[in-house]
Amino acid sequence: MNKKTVHLIKLSVGTESVEQLTEWQSQRAKLVPDGQYYHQTRMWPKRVDELLNGGSIYWVIKGEICARQRILRLDEKFGEDGVRRCGIVLAPEVVPTVCALKRPFQGWRYLTPEDAPADLPKGRAQEDALPVELSRALADIGVL
Repeated sequence: MNKKTVHLIKLSVGTESVEQLTEWQSQRAKLVPDGQYYHQTRMWPKRVDELLNGGSIYWVIKGEICARQRILRLDEKFGEDGVRRCGIVLAPEVVPTVCALKRPFQGWRYLTPEDAPADLPKGRAQEDALPVELSRALADIGVL
């Protein structure tokens, strides 16, 4: 039987662009001994095998899913308070995706491969995104 894949979707709070996300993560990675970026969360995902079977974190920036990073592994981390947390170790490459509107939510959610937006072709990664208002209007009439 083939193993299934599942992704996570997470808000990138305070981030204005994919470029800013990439730069911020690069700076954070310099602060850890192994030089890898990880996103720390309080909850440990229950669908570990599916996440580690090619899963990614899809980042929501300013109300739109617009980038993803492949999940490499999950590391156990402990905060200064001694509480066990999950360190989601991510590949350094941030891959721009077709933008997709997403309402705010707390924490993270699972995302099926069928519902995940496609990666942008390499030549289109530098194109400006549609204004959010236009994206919403197009989504409302079923074009996006």
